Amino acid sequence: MDFAVSVLKLCEDIKGHYSVANQLERAATSIGANIREANYAQSRADFVSKLQIALKECYETEYWLELSERAGLIQKNEMLHRCGEIRRMLIASIKTTKENR
Repeated sequence: MDFAVSVLKLCEDIKGHYSVANQLERAATSIGANIREANYAQSRADFVSKLQIALKECYETEYWLELSERAGLIQKNEMLHRCGEIRRMLIASIKTTKENR
């Protein structure tokens, strides 16, 4: 949730590019929402599925952050690094859950 809040605040600085800010906000906030939903999964397969959706949203968030930096819409910041940390945690969690079947 802290990551999503940081992205929302970052998007306030993106002026004149509503579509980019909107896509970034949607992808970044979806990561935490899908992780939260995974906590209430009906099965192990459902749990993995929710985490995989969160991972896909994480990759999309990285894309929008990279695009925003390259286009000069935002200054280089720690958000891309934090997104990478979340991605690595999701990959590890998915791998561990699949191995422990």
